[in-house]
Amino acid sequence: MSDTPTTTFGGRRAVPPNNSNAAEVDLPTEELQGVVPRGVNLQDYLTVTAVHLFKERWDSNKIDHHTDKYDNDKLIVRRGQTFYIQIDFNRPYVPRQDHFRVEYVIGRYPQENKGTYIPVPVVSELQSGKWGAKIIMNEDRSVRLSIQSSPECIVGKFRMYVAVWTPYGILRTRRNPETDTYILFNPWCEEDAVYLDDEKEREEYVLNDIGVIFYGDFNDIKSRSWSYGQFEDGILDACLYVMDKAQMDLSGRGNPIKVSRVGSAMVNAKDDEGVLVGSWDNVYAYGIPPSAWTGSVDILLEYKSSETPVRYGQCWVFAGVFNTFLRCLGIPARVVTNYFSAHDNDANLQMDVFLEEDGNVSSKLTKDSVWNYHCWNEAWMTRPDLPVGFGGWQAVDSTPQENSDGMYRCGPASVQAVKHGHVCFQFDAPFVFAEVNSDLVYITAKKDGTHVVEGVDTTHIGKLIVTKQIGGDGMQDITDTYKFQEGQEEERLALETALMYGAKKALNTEGVVKSKSDVDMDFEVGNAVLGKDFKVTITFQNNSSSLYTILAYLSGNITFYTGVSKKEFKNEAFEMTLEPLSFKKKEVLIRASEYMSHLLEQGLLHFFVTARINETGNVLAKQKSTVLTIPKVIIKVRGAVMVGSDMVVTVEFTNPLKETLQNVWIHLDGPGVTLPKRKMFREIRPNTTVQWEEVCRPWVSGPRKLIASMTSDSLRHVYGELDLQIQRRPAV
Repeated sequence: MSDTPTTTFGGRRAVPPNNSNAAEVDLPTEELQGVVPRGVNLQDYLTVTAVHLFKERWDSNKIDHHTDKYDNDKLIVRRGQTFYIQIDFNRPYVPRQDHFRVEYVIGRYPQENKGTYIPVPVVSELQSGKWGAKIIMNEDRSVRLSIQSSPECIVGKFRMYVAVWTPYGILRTRRNPETDTYILFNPWCEEDAVYLDDEKEREEYVLNDIGVIFYGDFNDIKSRSWSYGQFEDGILDACLYVMDKAQMDLSGRGNPIKVSRVGSAMVNAKDDEGVLVGSWDNVYAYGIPPSAWTGSVDILLEYKSSETPVRYGQCWVFAGVFNTFLRCLGIPARVVTNYFSAHDNDANLQMDVFLEEDGNVSSKLTKDSVWNYHCWNEAWMTRPDLPVGFGGWQAVDSTPQENSDGMYRCGPASVQAVKHGHVCFQFDAPFVFAEVNSDLVYITAKKDGTHVVEGVDTTHIGKLIVTKQIGGDGMQDITDTYKFQEGQEEERLALETALMYGAKKALNTEGVVKSKSDVDMDFEVGNAVLGKDFKVTITFQNNSSSLYTILAYLSGNITFYTGVSKKEFKNEAFEMTLEPLSFKKKEVLIRASEYMSHLLEQGLLHFFVTARINETGNVLAKQKSTVLTIPKVIIKVRGAVMVGSDMVVTVEFTNPLKETLQNVWIHLDGPGVTLPKRKMFREIRPNTTVQWEEVCRPWVSGPRKLIASMTSDSLRHVYGELDLQIQRRPAV
């Protein structure tokens, strides 16, 4: 009985699924028809003795294909563009009598009609959009070929063979890992679905391996650098492994729509053992806190080596890793941040904030949440599956928020379709539309069961949408790519279009929106520095000739950046009499001792002030967040800042708090300068400075960055960075 397992084929499938780039089946070295006559030596026919791929960083193949930055000794080319190889034979090649071809194979069970087996014919002239090999040199025993790949071919790692015809069948070269060839998406090729016509944009969205991610609060925007590291050793293989882990069929890996959709599901581990486990509960005992990561390299390499999800991520970490995945494979991508982002689980474009009769927020009835900010990605591609005009930037989001077709993923949703309210088009356009365009509705839930609308804020959600500017670290406002300006005719039309597709429900509230109150209320949060006291100043303006008495209260909460409250640390009620046409202030002191012990990942304090005018029964409500100013990590370098030369990097941190920091980890990263490193300090006492020195030897010239983060049991989200200009090594 044979030990070989037999393959059972289910249904109409001709071969088993071909869903792993790592799986291989060798092509036979001989495919002979019948028996070779005695006395015939197949070695007398044309035989391949060597194959040269010109795959060094300085070779034209890698420079012309913009793949010279990859820390990988294999040939890496982009599809739809010619590259060169040379084949050495045992004797001179005679075109009239000798016939050969190059073959590329990916995965198991290669099939020509699936694009997993590609025989490349030798042709007299290359044809646009088709595979072909043209002989550009035939000297001595060597033939040099210009090979052109299809702009639609599968993206991945191919095995290469050379097949020679004899009268008795085909002779083929043996499997040789040295000739393996990676083929990537090509934003430089007009026929590729990811073609981007602006060179500066290609430099930024494909070739830049360091980015800036914006976070914080709309009124206090913060930024941090992120090492995408898409060219670092092992990252390209890790990105291909992500698709293998998803069991994505190889035949779909040439389509950026499918690749980005699979990527958005696989970067989170929610339902598919993907790259990152999300955690928003401030407990990170079994992994690394999200704020400690400085880039994607450690995360992706750990995922590939351990084959298990990495702990932990939050939205900016998911977005950073997903950006690496997309750029590494050649899809132009960027990280965007939406301030006041609605998480609307039924996509009704309405965020209902329920108030109790005394003005307090009802946590029992208020289920929708508004994230202070939310990061997702945009990927650039054509959308032949949608009507003309909906290609370009597509929103893709790997943070696990809502289920889409049975998995936690989001997109690609056409940003242009979202802007115009065409939310009927796949994928997940209603969800993205809701994130940037919901209405915020304040409703009083009365004791008799009725609901009264106190106010509708149509401008709060999607207040600002930003990304890193091209060629610099500054912020680019891209709000107008997602929505028309409030009050414009086009904005109303977009909303009506969304309504037509059933994305928005009418206000399910009784009563009518109340007339404007005679009293205006606002408040300001003073400069809030971690570990220090500060003030909240509430102002009331009486615009009428009546005397009013007011009962007001301030609630201070520690909130997750997702808008979910963890702990109320301050609750202060006060009464006030407002003279006619008068203006009054009330200051409330917030002590450091009140909030320090409850702090979360991002030091975010959320204040809600409500006031009831006793004479009219009107309720005023306003909410604001503030991000605590947090100390920085200082980075210094000394020594020659040059490729191949040692330099000393010093990372320094001073504890500004009145308490000792426990279990302190400092992380250091810098693509092309140092591999990610980390060091632990058991404790750092109050006002004490710790230093950590590392010797680095840069291997990439030009503008680079060192990025550091500090995390401890009680203080997180501490960063530092240093811009470097790495000099080239002088020619000897």
